[in-house]
Amino acid sequence: MITVTDTIRQIILETPFLEDGLADGIINLSALARQMKPRIERELLKPTSESAILMALKRMLPDIRLSKKVVETFNKDLSDITVRSGLCEYTFVKSATILEKRQQLMQTLRDRQDYFVTFTQGIHEITTILNSSLKPRITEIFAGEEQVSHLDDLAAITLQLTREMVHTPGIHYNILKQLAWQRINVIEVVSTYTEFNIILEKKQIDRSFKLLFRYLHRT
Repeated sequence: MITVTDTIRQIILETPFLEDGLADGIINLSALARQMKPRIERELLKPTSESAILMALKRMLPDIRLSKKVVETFNKDLSDITVRSGLCEYTFVKSATILEKRQQLMQTLRDRQDYFVTFTQGIHEITTILNSSLKPRITEIFAGEEQVSHLDDLAAITLQLTREMVHTPGIHYNILKQLAWQRINVIEVVSTYTEFNIILEKKQIDRSFKLLFRYLHRT
């Protein structure tokens, strides 16, 4: 049976910035309860009171604030942030031959550790993000493959995560939220177990780095 609290939690999940406002105590709970009331009544298929919604919101506040505090505690360990520019992205339709060509590209780079190269394989497509200096090799090796898109003038911000962060809900969201609030578009997000790479347009990289640096090093 769906409860008032369940419905409120769903509304908050659908409106991420609302959670931050509640955690920071900058939202008028009575006004929020009044705004939520029609949606909650539709979900419950029965009338409810603003006071019941207000009480449910107040009961949820400690958990919301604790969740934010946990994430911010882990964020203090995110001191390793680096920038790499001069990147490009290619996306191809996945084919019977494209994996062999990916292996061929990596074979040509086996003795080079200074290149930035990532591959993401989906159901129908495969995307690679790499140094722009490798474009001639991409053109040569992937000749004959169906190209979906090609983006130039990209850069990456790389954050080194700890193993504990990997299992902490909200880490990635709180990082990306800083960019979303400033209307900075993220082209791609690529990660390994403890590396989180945010791919952006080169023109956005300075502003994005400053935002994330201030966020991660604020007192």
